[in-house]
Amino acid sequence: MTAVYVAAALFLLATIAAGLIRIWRGPTRADRLLSVQLFGTAGTATLLLLSLASGEDAYRNVALVFALLAGILGVAFTRYGRVEP
Repeated sequence: MTAVYVAAALFLLATIAAGLIRIWRGPTRADRLLSVQLFGTAGTATLLLLSLASGEDAYRNVALVFALLAGILGVAFTRYGRVEP
């Protein structure tokens, strides 16, 4: 079962790589904002999957911090970055 968790975590890391491309090539700020939100979501999910695979509780704590920071970052970008559609 741990192989399934690790495979899912690798897939999520691949989506983060796709998000990096979207940040680099994104035509609008909204595309870049959504990519940053993808980092927060995929990073949290990756850490939770690694926590399940390894049995370490420390990954869960870091995942919680990532989730909180991703939410705050999204609010900060929309408030101060003035994202246009």
